[in-house]
Amino acid sequence: MIGIKPRDFPFPGPRRPPSLSPMTPDDLQAALAEYFAPWIHDLGMTVTEVGPDGAVTTMEVTPALSRVGGIVCGQALAAMADTSMVLALAAHRGEFVAAATTNLDTQFLRPGTGLIACRATIVRAGRSVAFARAEMSGADGRPVAQATATMLLPG
Repeated sequence: MIGIKPRDFPFPGPRRPPSLSPMTPDDLQAALAEYFAPWIHDLGMTVTEVGPDGAVTTMEVTPALSRVGGIVCGQALAAMADTSMVLALAAHRGEFVAAATTNLDTQFLRPGTGLIACRATIVRAGRSVAFARAEMSGADGRPVAQATATMLLPG
């Protein structure tokens, strides 16, 4: 588990209604393949863990995702965070939700190389809006970036 300590699970925060069945990493990986744009697939993200209010994904920094100096480009990190937060919402709801990100705020903390892990959690989810956060870290466990998002829910 890259950069995420076992004590971080289960995810803190709002709880899902107990009637919903829990999502698995395979469920979220299938949602990633089915519902996201092809260029998101090019990030090579893997869902490694799922909790009732979040998910952990990983992404290997490849030459295609690197900028000058061989570090991961900010656009890849922002896309990873946004995608992971949408997957966290699916874990929270027990099914994929076609949410629209209306605000994404990302802070880049240090250069990232190698395998990046993203821990995304739902802070609050209402009927029409959800709030999420993502923390990205390198293989050494040190923070690389963090993000928050507001998502508009359908219906």
